[in-house]
Amino acid sequence: MNHAKIRELFPIVNQKVNNHSLVYLDNAATTQKPRQVIQTLKRFYEWENANVHRGVHTLGTRATDAYEGARMKVARFINAASEQEIIFTRGTTAAINLVASGYAKAICKEGDEIVITLMEHHSNLIPWQQAAKATGAILKYIPLQQDGSVSLEDVEKTITARTKIVSVSHISNVLGMINPIKQITKIAHKHGAVILVDGAQSAPHIKIDMQELDCDFYAFSGHKMCGPTGIGVLYGKKKIIQQMEPVEFGGEMIEHVDLWGTTWREVPWKFEGGTPIIAGAIGLGAAIDFLEHIGREEIERHDRQLTRYAMERMAEIDDLAVYGPKNDRVGLITFNLGNIHPHDVATFLDSFGIAVRAGHHCCQPLMSWLGAHATTRASFYLYNTEDEVDKFITVLLAARKYFM
Repeated sequence: MNHAKIRELFPIVNQKVNNHSLVYLDNAATTQKPRQVIQTLKRFYEWENANVHRGVHTLGTRATDAYEGARMKVARFINAASEQEIIFTRGTTAAINLVASGYAKAICKEGDEIVITLMEHHSNLIPWQQAAKATGAILKYIPLQQDGSVSLEDVEKTITARTKIVSVSHISNVLGMINPIKQITKIAHKHGAVILVDGAQSAPHIKIDMQELDCDFYAFSGHKMCGPTGIGVLYGKKKIIQQMEPVEFGGEMIEHVDLWGTTWREVPWKFEGGTPIIAGAIGLGAAIDFLEHIGREEIERHDRQLTRYAMERMAEIDDLAVYGPKNDRVGLITFNLGNIHPHDVATFLDSFGIAVRAGHHCCQPLMSWLGAHATTRASFYLYNTEDEVDKFITVLLAARKYFM
């Protein structure tokens, strides 16, 4: 991976912030966009912009071909069995809510179980709280080990014959570790449960294969993998999503309407009510082309190596607490520096042009488990370098000296 050439493709990283060269380490929140994606969006609005599916004019045909072409790219990217298993959503949050509202509320009843973990992002926790309240189901949590990891023994103990749905993150947005999704899926299926995987942090960094993982649903966001904001994907096995009811009504999801009833189009279009996220989907397709050109194995190798390097450098700093396992992390490190408030750490870093995230990272139950009100998070992607990590460490040391 030629870092200099890759960085040239991302216009935003080549700027000064507070009179310092920008070091963007907030990639777990959103990634930057390469010129190819920006140019694809520009071309769409200048050349192809029209609504999709039912228009018979030339621009409508171009837009439809590009939109459905993006669906096919997503299907290949995650090795789905069919493009009909790809539903475009506004993002991971909307995808999980679609399953919680369109599936969980239909199949769960009082006394059934919905199982998640303590590490989940609020977007993979609150929808299940609401589904449990609506149906009388019981929300259960797989406990965490001392380092924040999940043991398969605890998974076996938590999932039972009454479990209907299991929903877990592939990579924690706080702890950075990869959960054993393939094994968790086997346990869920053994008990007759379906499993949803929150792939918001995994889709950008590692190769994902729906046939290998065998999960029933997989959700991820375009903006965390060099694509536009406002576009995401829900993968669902066709035999399952065919049973689901839509939760938004109108527009292209309709087959036929009379005065007293309506029939829906087939999947996936019955879940894409109204004018769909056309430009976003096309931009996501361009992002997938970009990532495939670089190579997902190469991206994962770089992200793992850079995370290891940052962990090694951070070990040099006294009074620095890192959360999560020391090994097998991908793309992010969450930490606290002594008793300095994370917002103060982030503000100090920003004064030197270094962008990180501070707060509870939409994981307040996990923060409580960690015994921390908030943390600072540095997260890396394919355009970050060891030189940037070195600058980050230098400024962290300066922050420690300034505040302590």
